[in-house]
This record gives sequence, structure tokens and C-alpha cells, in this order.
Amino acid sequence: MKKRTTFSTSFLLRNSRESNREALIYCRITVDTQRSEFSIKRKIRRDLWLNGQAKGNCEEGRSVNAYLKQVESQIFQHYRERLAERKQVTADALRKLYLGVNENEGQTLLKLIEYHNTKLKHTVEWGTLKNYFTTQRYVKEFLKDRMRRSDIYLSELNYKFIVDLDYFLRKYEPLDHHKPMGNNTVMKHIERLKKMINVAVKMEWLKRDPFALHQQKFDKVERGFLTKEELELIETTTLSLPRLEWVRDLFVFSCYTGLAYIDVMRLDPACVSVGADKEYWLVTNRKKTSISVKVPLLPTAIKIIEKYEGHPRCASGDTLFPNISNQKLNSYLKEIAALCGIGKNLTFHLARHTFATTVTLTNGVPIESVSRMLGHTKITTTQIYAKVIEQKLSEDMRILRAKLFTQ
Repeated sequence: MKKRTTFSTSFLLRNSRESNREALIYCRITVDTQRSEFSIKRKIRRDLWLNGQAKGNCEEGRSVNAYLKQVESQIFQHYRERLAERKQVTADALRKLYLGVNENEGQTLLKLIEYHNTKLKHTVEWGTLKNYFTTQRYVKEFLKDRMRRSDIYLSELNYKFIVDLDYFLRKYEPLDHHKPMGNNTVMKHIERLKKMINVAVKMEWLKRDPFALHQQKFDKVERGFLTKEELELIETTTLSLPRLEWVRDLFVFSCYTGLAYIDVMRLDPACVSVGADKEYWLVTNRKKTSISVKVPLLPTAIKIIEKYEGHPRCASGDTLFPNISNQKLNSYLKEIAALCGIGKNLTFHLARHTFATTVTLTNGVPIESVSRMLGHTKITTTQIYAKVIEQKLSEDMRILRAKLFTQ
């Protein structure tokens, strides 16, 4: 049975403590033990006040009591309307309705961002969430440095605010070692802010979307990858430190399976199975999209799996490989790149690009098959990763030349 809402309205005096001095009359609204008070902008002498109302034996008392009845009647009307509309009834909501204040008028940009990030922390990985925290920090700095404000109401947001924030980010001069932001970094911050503003629109905290006329323009970026020679160099270089050999194995495994860091860390022995073709397959779900991924295991990948069978750190966590943080892994990859004489920015995600380009597409694997192994839902997404390099183009043209001109 639904609990019945309790509601009451009462009046009390504030300020003056002297019996013959005037004091402000406050209205107190109580809903289910929660209170909200406000001044009704009327004063009365304390000696004319008794038990929540004015003494009615004088003209002033009768006038005040008539006004109190009017206030009480209007609040009760708002209470009945909230119930009829099946809206949540709170003391603060009734106070705002009486005062003519929009319920959402008090919503601010930083409150929205805090709300969004609090909700988001239960559904996304830390790597994604920390990017939203970074955007939050830049918005705070923009408000403080350029607008001279600690916060801004959502109702004040407009197209100019977005343009000014965009300009601020482009001209921002970091105090640490980081480089100034490029166009795509700025666009990512604007994109994250847009997603948060969209939450406010959906929650009806904002009547209009300030991003309605704004267009984001990302620069096309050529994704890096390792060539066949560079991959072989990493595979064959002697590494004296066990931690570097371990990280090299994880990286090479990703080069031959296309799995992202988090997906490699989550693999367990049950993910490896024998397919209908009597070959070993890797079957898992991408953490990022929950899409099923099935990858036929190449010999190099199988050898790496076998290498870590029975490893004590795998047995305790029931994982295929000993786990390591993404930050440490990428740090050790920098050491490996230096030892191998590779000048590229070696990160774990580079292995995914290498799988798409050097290992599969360059060797004639159809892009449709590559797309499925990468766990993409659209071919256009795969095209971002896959580069048809000159060697493959040359090979394709050699075959075409043989077909057309060799009779």
C-alpha cells in the first residue's frame, strides 16, 4: 500500500526577540517531516502574536490573519495540483511554486557535471571517467579565469558560452610539461560537455540545447601501426628483465588477436576453445561494447598462451595472463621501444592497429572479417584502424597486371 503524504503549513516569527518590536513572519511548510521556510514579507509586533497567528482583537491582527489564510490557501492549492499531476511532493517544491521560482532554475553547470560524473562512475571504466574529470577541471578554470564566476546557471548557457570555452581551451597554457591542446583534444572536451548538457535537456533541467547550432569538427588522424619488420624486431629482441618480457608477450599477443588492453586482462582459460575447423579459437566479449568477438588463434598467440599456463599469478586470479595496470604496461612499452630502436610512440593500443593493418589486411584478409574480429558493428569503424599500405597496393596491382597483360 502506498504511503500517504503528510502535509502541513504553519507560521512563526523570526528576528526580533523583544515583545514590543516588529518581527518578520515566516511560513513553514512540512511534508513527511521535511521542512522548508520562507519569509512572507510581512511584519508584526511580537506582543500581537500568539500560537502561530495574530491576535484578532485589533485591525492589524485581523489584516495579518487574513493574509496568512491567503498564503495557506495558495500553498494548499499547489499541493493538490502536485498530487493530481502525480508529481513528487516536497516542502521545497511547494515553497518554490508559491514564490514563483522555477524548480529547475537553481540547477547549475557544475552541479550537473557532478551529478553526471557520480552516476557515470558505476557504468564506465576509470580511464573514461578520468577524462570527464579533466573536462570538469577545465570548465571550472574557464568559469573562474574568464567569467570571474564560481558557477553558472544552466538557464544562462548559450552558444556564446560554448564558443568562448572553445577559444579558452585552444589558448590554454599548461603550467606542467603537457603540450597546448590540439583541435581534436579541444573537440573531445566540447563533446563530453555536450553529452552532459544533453542529460540536463533529458531531465528537463534545461529547456533549450545551447549546442543545437554548434558543429564539432575533428581533424582526421592517421592511426599508427607497426610494420612487419618492426613487429619482428620486437618479437626477436632479447630482453633481460622479466617484466619487459612479460609486457612484450602481452603486446605481441594483442598484435596477433586485435584485443584491447582491458579485454586481454579479462581473458580466462574458458575463452580458448576448439572450433569446428579443429583449430583453437579465442571467444570473448568486448568490455567496451559487450559485443561478442571470435578470433582464430595464430601460432604465435597460441605459444604465448601456453607459456603462461600454470603461472601462479594466473591460477590465483583465474586469468589467462598475469594482470598489470595499463599505465605501467605503456610505461614499460616505452622501454622496449628504446631497446629495439623503434622511434614510434609504442602503446598497447598500437597493437590493435597493427593487427588490423600489418597482420590481417596486408595479408589479404577481407575487411569484413577483420571488422568482426575487432568487434566492430560498422565497417566504417574498421576503416579508421585499417591502412592499406604501399606493399599491399603493389601486390594487388601486380596480380591485376598479370591478369590483364599476361596471355
